[in-house]
Amino acid sequence: MIPDPTAASSSSQHNKSTHDEANSSGPVNQSEDESGNENRHKSVRRRKRAHNGSENVKRKSAKAGRSSVRRAGGSHGKQRHVEAVTLFEVVTMGRSAMQAVIDDWLEAYATNRDSSLLDLISFFIQCSGCKGVVTAEMCQSKEDSEVMSKMVEELDEVAGLQYKKFLAFPWILTVTWPMDTDSVEYPLIQPGPYGRWFHSEFCDFVSVLVAQCQHSVIFDSYLMNTLISLLTELSNSYVRAFRHTCTLAAVKLLSSLAGAALSLSVSIENSQKLYEVQKTKTMRQKSTLQLERIQKKITEEKRAEIESMMDIIFKGVFLKRYRDVLPEIRSICMEELGLWMKLYSSAFLNDSYLKYMGWMMHDKIPDVRLKCVLGLQGLYGDPVLLPKLDLFTSRFKERMISMTLDKDNEVAVQSMKLLVLISKTCDDVLSPEDYKQLLQFVYSSQRPLAATAGELLFSRLLDTVAPASDTQDEISEEEAHKQQTFARLKALLQFYQESELHKHVVYLVDSLWDCGGALLKDWPALTSVLLEDPSSHSPGLTLEEQAVLVEILVASVRQASEGPALAGRSGAKKVMSAREKKILIDDCTKLTEHLLILLPKLLSCDIVASLMKIPQYFLPECSEAVSGLIAEMGAVLELHSSPAVLEAAARTYLSLCGEETAGCSVARAARDSLVHRWVDQLTALLGDSLEVRGTVTLDGQKHVFVLSYFFALMHPLSLYYNFCLKVLLEVLQCLCYSMLWSLNTSSETLTSREKAVAQRLQLRLFCERGHHCLSHSDLSVRQQAFLAVCDVLTAHSYQLHVWDPTSFGPLLYTPSPKLQRALLTFVCMHVFVGPDFSENSEVERLEDLHKRRNLLAAFCKLIVHGVLEMSMAAEVFMYYMKYYNDFGDIIKETMYRTRQIDKIESARTLVLCLQQLFVRLKREQESGGRAHPGVQTFTSIKELARRFALTFGDLIKFRECVVMIHRNGIEFVFQEFSQTPETPTPLYLSYLTILSEFSSKLLKPDKKTVFSYLQKHTAEHIIDLREECWQPLIYYRASLLTVAEGEDAVSYVSSDRKLYLPNRSPFPKQKLEGTTLTQYFMSLLSPSTSCITLNIDASVLSTANEEDDDDTVEVEL
Repeated sequence: MIPDPTAASSSSQHNKSTHDEANSSGPVNQSEDESGNENRHKSVRRRKRAHNGSENVKRKSAKAGRSSVRRAGGSHGKQRHVEAVTLFEVVTMGRSAMQAVIDDWLEAYATNRDSSLLDLISFFIQCSGCKGVVTAEMCQSKEDSEVMSKMVEELDEVAGLQYKKFLAFPWILTVTWPMDTDSVEYPLIQPGPYGRWFHSEFCDFVSVLVAQCQHSVIFDSYLMNTLISLLTELSNSYVRAFRHTCTLAAVKLLSSLAGAALSLSVSIENSQKLYEVQKTKTMRQKSTLQLERIQKKITEEKRAEIESMMDIIFKGVFLKRYRDVLPEIRSICMEELGLWMKLYSSAFLNDSYLKYMGWMMHDKIPDVRLKCVLGLQGLYGDPVLLPKLDLFTSRFKERMISMTLDKDNEVAVQSMKLLVLISKTCDDVLSPEDYKQLLQFVYSSQRPLAATAGELLFSRLLDTVAPASDTQDEISEEEAHKQQTFARLKALLQFYQESELHKHVVYLVDSLWDCGGALLKDWPALTSVLLEDPSSHSPGLTLEEQAVLVEILVASVRQASEGPALAGRSGAKKVMSAREKKILIDDCTKLTEHLLILLPKLLSCDIVASLMKIPQYFLPECSEAVSGLIAEMGAVLELHSSPAVLEAAARTYLSLCGEETAGCSVARAARDSLVHRWVDQLTALLGDSLEVRGTVTLDGQKHVFVLSYFFALMHPLSLYYNFCLKVLLEVLQCLCYSMLWSLNTSSETLTSREKAVAQRLQLRLFCERGHHCLSHSDLSVRQQAFLAVCDVLTAHSYQLHVWDPTSFGPLLYTPSPKLQRALLTFVCMHVFVGPDFSENSEVERLEDLHKRRNLLAAFCKLIVHGVLEMSMAAEVFMYYMKYYNDFGDIIKETMYRTRQIDKIESARTLVLCLQQLFVRLKREQESGGRAHPGVQTFTSIKELARRFALTFGDLIKFRECVVMIHRNGIEFVFQEFSQTPETPTPLYLSYLTILSEFSSKLLKPDKKTVFSYLQKHTAEHIIDLREECWQPLIYYRASLLTVAEGEDAVSYVSSDRKLYLPNRSPFPKQKLEGTTLTQYFMSLLSPSTSCITLNIDASVLSTANEEDDDDTVEVEL
């Protein structure tokens, strides 16, 4: 508000006349040039010196601009030497200077409270970032209706100012500031460390102010009344800066008052105890004067007065701001409410206040929900407060449980911690169904959430003692520990089996690692349970439990060796500290020393596939007992031939044969001996089988399976056509591995051109045999052959790209056209098929989908690596929308990769895809037959074009591509079209509607070019705009004529748009207003004319006025 002239002059006269009148009314300028309200020159250290004048009195002697917000965040060291400071500058000086200046302010307040109070008012307005003017006037009565009617908050657009006039009794304050205050970053929201630092210092100022005056002026019915009125009014302002800053100040003031009330309550309780002690004394020991003095301290008036202040702030600020539109304000309110209930529970911890915490747990902003959960953690963590939370717990328990599924990870983690706290302090709150739901979070993909759920699992199920027995006193401590460990393991195995997630042992172990690491790293106890004699009297484990325990052992070994990093689980620490690394090395050393000796004994059991993985995590420096382990592995491989065992053994041999491993020579010798022995046996078996031309025996199958993981078999595939199905699958995989190994070792094996030619011949023969297997009667054989051919061709293309041209390398090989068509047909027939809702279970359907995704990914790799023509991707792209949920990510990535290779050719592939779909639809419509599964509707094709258009994000980068799409589409519609009475319109004219989806991706100059290109193809044809058949052309033209950003063809055609050219339109403007584009073209027809010829030349696309060039288009008839 621009101050009223009379009030301003009156205030000026009062300031010049006497000091007392200056206290009643005066403007406080807080502009950037004159920060105002500065203290008189004084030393901060001289705290006991009387504060003879206020900041308002000495404002003229201060230097201008000292308290700007930017300089407030400067060096603290320099600011401590400033002698004359404002209260706003005190915030920049730290807590020690803050206490000194506030003490001086209190001394000045005792001398002249009106002027000092104006300084405090100015402080809060300055902290809001306001660089305006504050005018203060005295008010005689709160109930004056004329005064209250003037309490407004308005803006003056002419002057560019806004003002707020409000009552902070006994003051009527008018704040005037520029209109753009909301767009300015006030101190609380400034980015970087300054904003956080100012927030902390500002809160400290309020706390110190209350702490310094809690025994004196806080009860004078003047300071707190004015301050509460000020903060209440400013917290209700429409200006964000005022509302945010003063809400924070008000709730912090309430928190400080709660602390003062708590101190007063403690003092009253101590005085009552002392009074009771004095009353019990004898008459000689009693002191009447002391009793009276103690009784005076026992008064409830001050505490009631503080509680009244807190109630006013709560009702005036909190109840209005806890639902504020600004999330930061809502977070502040919820954070402080939790503090009030914990700090001063006698007044705030009841259902009247708890309900706000429960309501705001449904807030849409994560930080607000987080503050509610953190506040509840403080309440449930105090056993004294639990009885008062019973009703709240029963009312909002379901909400607290559901928040573990919150989309914000931090809210979910803290909600789980809250429930863990509730489970420890309140036994009967969570039901078994609740625990069953919460404990499943140990398999969560977020490690912090899973670790918290692991803590709940450990405290609920695993942290138990062994059952008491009659001979409890007789057993040793070691035996008691063994029984307790067995009981915990039994409970863990039972939980895992009941959860029915049998492929997530590593996630379960990782979740329990932080709280139950001692149990999981007890290698002697785990191995003793596995090696326990089943004939002993102690209860043992079933075969299923033994298998799960072995998985837990392997997972704990991996965790102790590699750390908590797991594929598919995020949130773990990426960098380990030196202490964590030391613990990791110590654990790895212990497990290596223990398991290297006991692992050969464990391998004698039937569960060997998982146990075979353990040596991969041993320390490479340990060479003791390696020979015994390798000998036992060889014996196991003579007995077991399952793929899981062979793969684990192959990886273990790879680890033990590394150069850094101490016993690598022993491991290599054993591996080579094993492989040579198998080769000899397999050769003999194959020779016998081929001589009798029959099928191989079971032993022969076994060695084929074994060799598929250890050796690459190279024999013509035709020799194995009569073999059983399993052998054929293994042979296909062997041949694939052989070709991949041959390509990978080309640098060592290809030393001449003859060897390169021989390799290419092998590749051609392999592709021919694989092509033949694509027509096999069994689906698994067809899929294996498809994957083998795709993998080998992809590897061959990769070797061609990375090969050094100066040396011998793989020769160029292109698959035959028949093989290319066969691969494409296979994908269309076996990948893009409808869902099977037969008797198959959900797990089987997911496995089938996984196989189909692998098949599609293998085919797309051929296109990306240039093995197949990019145009073959059109058949894949056309299923982008139809199978978006199943294969959308793979197809989209293929688009992205092909566009990186050749963006023009990739755009042509998209065009080819849309045109093929459109042609199939037209043929289906003309034939009138039954709908074919491969034919899509016109709406779906148009939607597919829209999704294709969305992939062209950068209009400049893909400018040529979009223009090419339009040119190709126009040629597709009008090329070879000759107009006759039987065919008045092109056959594919409706394709223009699909093509219009790409018009929004054209730049404005390109729209004119495409429009001109369209006119060249339509200039010689007679077009009847009244015919419905020409609507696609009108629609497409409208999409090209639109130049407004974000406006599509539909909005252009249907909107009331003025279409005329300045000074050149033959029609008056009044006639064109309210006329659509179609109506405009129709208005050009005379009543006696049934059709016209449109001729729009490219030269008329420019006008004399270049500024209107993008908004107008000329049409010549």
